[in-house]
Amino acid sequence: MFADSILDPAGPVALAQRGMLFDAVGLMLIVVAPVFILTPLIAWRYRARNTAARYSPDWENSRPIEIAIWLVPGAIVVLLWGVVWSRTHQLDPYRPIAASQPPLVVQAVGLDWQWLFIYPTENIASLNRLVFPAGRPLTVELTTDTVMNAFSIPALGGQIYAMPGMRAELNLLADAPGIFVGRNTQFSGDGFPDQTFPDIASTEADFESFLQEAKSSPATLDSATYAAVSKPTETPAQQLFAPVEPGLFAAIIAKYGPTSPGAPGDGARAMNRSPRRRRHVR
Repeated sequence: MFADSILDPAGPVALAQRGMLFDAVGLMLIVVAPVFILTPLIAWRYRARNTAARYSPDWENSRPIEIAIWLVPGAIVVLLWGVVWSRTHQLDPYRPIAASQPPLVVQAVGLDWQWLFIYPTENIASLNRLVFPAGRPLTVELTTDTVMNAFSIPALGGQIYAMPGMRAELNLLADAPGIFVGRNTQFSGDGFPDQTFPDIASTEADFESFLQEAKSSPATLDSATYAAVSKPTETPAQQLFAPVEPGLFAAIIAKYGPTSPGAPGDGARAMNRSPRRRRHVR
């Protein structure tokens, strides 16, 4: 099953986000619904042939109407603020998901135009494929080795930006095994439309098989391999690596750090580091 919509949630985070969306839309419909209901009723009541309809256009001093047109929208805005404020704080992407199992930590690196996933505890890496056990929390640590990317798995919930030289975090959970669609939702150039990847929530047995497949891969992920993998491509392919050079994720972040105390980092300069990139991002 391929799922790619927050309206078809496959985890608690996406379910909570859909609930917030429905509640917000419901509150806003309090203003919209009367318009659609009263417009045809008024047109029918004051039609040309209905001479018995009372016509009283002079309402400029109507206190009840003035109170209603200010109080009702104001109350809706306050209620909407309360719902969105409280729910968004509950959905803090950095907040761990309570579960009986510890989270699986995966380090995600946005590239041109691919995603690299490093499993630090398992000492493996996967290119353009994210596999994790269903029913176990997933903690995704994010950065990018190119321009700003936005990591999103709509069926599991949440979107969070990844920037050069910075580390972000997103906590998710899949209720049951399934195949979902992950993507970069921040336009980033020529290969952006195809910068998607399958997110496979597997059984524990299938996840162990995936780990064994990765550990038997002949390709290792060291600095030289990473330099080749991170080159821009518009035809992303899946690949597994084992082992992974220790500290690679931290080194990717550190390369955009300040060159001297107080000096700005290179993260912003990465946004315009090539003519080809400037053409598509300006």
